Amino acid sequence: MLTRRHFIQTSTALFGAAALPGILPSAASASAQGSWSKWDARVTPANYVPETSNPWGIAPRFLPTRVEANAGLRPGDIHVDAVARYLYFIEPEGTAMRYGVAIARGNLYEPGTYTIRRKAKWPTWTPTASMIKREPATYEQFADGVPGGPTNPLGSRALYLYVGNRDTYLRIHGTPSPRSIGGRASSGCVRMVMAHINGLYGKVQTGSTAVLYPSETYATAQS
Repeated sequence: MLTRRHFIQTSTALFGAAALPGILPSAASASAQGSWSKWDARVTPANYVPETSNPWGIAPRFLPTRVEANAGLRPGDIHVDAVARYLYFIEPEGTAMRYGVAIARGNLYEPGTYTIRRKAKWPTWTPTASMIKREPATYEQFADGVPGGPTNPLGSRALYLYVGNRDTYLRIHGTPSPRSIGGRASSGCVRMVMAHINGLYGKVQTGSTAVLYPSETYATAQS
């Protein structure tokens, strides 16, 4: 886990100006895969322009924006500023794509350094045992899993976060509740607008690093 000292030294002002968590891996059925294109179209606005399209009514600062990144950050990695609610995908040539996110509520957010070991389109969602124990009335009915689709809590894409070979059951994923972006809404994961993570998904390689920084208010980020 990241310490306060590590965070101050490595993440404050990293960048210049311009969910539900527990998921168990599951292969999509052939019939579901046949629906992916239709579902992608359903969650993508007509005449979509990432930097300006906003039928969800989220704050404009959470729309995808290319910004300058500090030197020394590795292209292909992801950095999540939990205070400003930004996810940065580091690009070559010193830039980053910035997206708005929602993070976990309360003490369910888990800062740390993770490896993205798996990716999935329109994944199945299954609540973890701890989620069911914590909120049985909400999650027990889904114990056998929820198939992928536009109303699935994981949305259209998911990036699976590991520590070593251990699945943390934390994800960066799309959400069918885009108005939650900018808030603290999930049970541990990092949420994105589905159209936004669809654009990010193809750029992210398995084996890359995702750094989730602490959410304490001493951190700062330029908007």
